[in-house]
Amino acid sequence: MNHVLIVDDESDIRESLQSILEEEGYVVTTAATAGEALALLSDAAYDVVLLDIWLPDRDGLEALGQIRQMDSANVPEVIIISGHGTIEAAVRATKLGAYDFLEKPLSLARTLIVVKNAMHTRQMREDNAEFQRQLATRGTVTGNSVPMKALRQQIKLMAPTNGRVLIFGESGTGKELIGRAMHAQSLRKDRVFVELNCAAIPEDYIETELFGYRHGAAPGGGGTGVPAEKRGTFERADGGTLFLDEVGDMSLKTQAKVLRALDEQRFLPVGASHAVHVDVRVIAATNKDLEEEIARGNFREDLFYRLNVIPFYVPPLRDRKEDIPLLVKEFLSEFGAQYGRPRVEMAEDALAALRQYHWPGNVRELRNLIERVLILNPKAQRLERKHLPMLVYRDSRDPREARDGGRNSARGEEFATLLEAREAYERDYILKKIDECHGNISRAAEGLGLERSHLYRKMKALGVSVKE
Repeated sequence: MNHVLIVDDESDIRESLQSILEEEGYVVTTAATAGEALALLSDAAYDVVLLDIWLPDRDGLEALGQIRQMDSANVPEVIIISGHGTIEAAVRATKLGAYDFLEKPLSLARTLIVVKNAMHTRQMREDNAEFQRQLATRGTVTGNSVPMKALRQQIKLMAPTNGRVLIFGESGTGKELIGRAMHAQSLRKDRVFVELNCAAIPEDYIETELFGYRHGAAPGGGGTGVPAEKRGTFERADGGTLFLDEVGDMSLKTQAKVLRALDEQRFLPVGASHAVHVDVRVIAATNKDLEEEIARGNFREDLFYRLNVIPFYVPPLRDRKEDIPLLVKEFLSEFGAQYGRPRVEMAEDALAALRQYHWPGNVRELRNLIERVLILNPKAQRLERKHLPMLVYRDSRDPREARDGGRNSARGEEFATLLEAREAYERDYILKKIDECHGNISRAAEGLGLERSHLYRKMKALGVSVKE
């Protein structure tokens, strides 16, 4: 944030404004013509544009109209500046969507105030856009198994409260989805839902991601393209819900600061002199046993009790396999619409194979598998067992193979080498291509871009028989 574009044909005004704004921590770019400014705006995102009304190549108000027609996600706030200000020009600029109108000679104090307010308006607009996107993707908890029915009932009871929630469950079980469902049914449903994956942020940056920073305090010393000021997730979630995923991966130092922010509902951004007060409901999630982490000295006991007001447990997919048909239907609908194939269905033999697989990656693995199968079988309207990846197909065919831990292991994470994983994929793909060609090896070789003899050698190396 805080990127400003100055558009004025007078170099002394450009240089003066640039110097003043950069002293305030803004990242500033300048242009002397409307054409140059429009080219810059098409290549990069700016938050605020200071636009002169008299430019050598076109009228500034004409340029304003073109800026307002840009992609709505990138439209900046535009402040018109003019040495020949009239009420008529100001009214016209406002009707065209200008944020404000400043007359030359510019009052630097007023200019700074207007730019700051325009930045705030731009941020509010982005927050609202994010909220509208979230409205379209609010969490729904799919499944008719006993654990999922109980989970939905628990969400219904606890969501309207302001109690903090701690969600336990293996990776890929849908903990974020539960968090979104909690928010969607809460009293804060009309406010923003902000998420932060604590495991994905380097230790040197996690504090600024959580609490933000002020002028001159950018992590790593700042630099080109680094915002001069940033709001952290706590501040962005003010009035709404903050979802802290993989909270067990935070360092003890960061945990202490989060604990204080939870207790006081206020915090000090890095480099700030005044605390920021917020009203945030925190929902945390972890795939770790936090009580075990406490015993090892890796997690603060007091933070655990602050977060664990309302505990939730999301069962792994292997413990609720009766939900697989519903999940498959949901994912087929999602990806079918995405790839222009709305009527794809899953055959019963394929569903039976999916129910027998042990799903180490849980719902996330199932979702990725459905997308992969749709992509690899672009003409199939009915997905059968033979279309499934070899890992699932083999595991459902012989459960003993899932336990041998060797080359024939059905668990993707148990491949000893990348070569073995690649061979499993190649075998799967060759079988699929031969099936598409109804067993015609010559046509399959042509479709694979191989010589027929080369395909036979490849099949032999991978253990694929002609009969299979």
